[in-house]
Amino acid sequence: MIVIAHLSDIHIGATPESVPRAAAVMRYLDALPGDLDAVLVTGDIADHGAAEEYETAGKLLSSRHPVLAGPGNHDVRAEFRRVLLGGEPSGEPINQVLRTDRAIYAMCDSSIPGEDAGHLEEETLDWLEGVLDGADLPVFVAFHHPPVTLHTPPVDGIRLHETGRLEALLTGRANVPAVLAGHAHVAAATTFAGLPLLVGGGVVSTITLPWEGGTSFGNCVDYDLPPVIAFHVLDDEGRMTTHYRVIP
Repeated sequence: MIVIAHLSDIHIGATPESVPRAAAVMRYLDALPGDLDAVLVTGDIADHGAAEEYETAGKLLSSRHPVLAGPGNHDVRAEFRRVLLGGEPSGEPINQVLRTDRAIYAMCDSSIPGEDAGHLEEETLDWLEGVLDGADLPVFVAFHHPPVTLHTPPVDGIRLHETGRLEALLTGRANVPAVLAGHAHVAAATTFAGLPLLVGGGVVSTITLPWEGGTSFGNCVDYDLPPVIAFHVLDDEGRMTTHYRVIP
């Protein structure tokens, strides 16, 4: 059985509470009695893409569990790569793979520098195809922007667009248990390319839904609701189960 913790949108630097909220999540994960196979953080690590925000995030995300964090629309590729990954500053997509004994985690960069909506560049899709074709273990595919409408009006307009090649690439892939995303600041589960699409809840804030009164960014962002994370479980029969957990 594979157990993954999935969190998203910690937005370090967005509010005075962003650091304590992220710290509470990581304390909870590190205090678990057992080891997780991976902790995936699907984007918006920093709120302004500043070096000091990434320095703080790097300390917060340090864990006894394997951690893989990818960029979102608030992140800046050069500083993300330089501070969090210890690499040379570059504006190229930040695509990363984490391989463990039981699974492979492909974190794709769906960000468009300077924009809020998402897009997977051909370079990224070529890279993902290579990871999938060469995999001998289950591959969890992750990125920031959901590739479908989630019925959250403020976010749906800035979701992942031009998804045709991604859908064709993933359709029929028996070695992909699920697609994981963030960006929505609300826990959600649906499908894409015939696969489970599992959206992590927001850590820094929660976006309320239209029937709860959340119709625009001006009235839908709630910073008082507690952080939400997900535990994704892949059992020995290949069945996915997701548990969402509120972190006090």
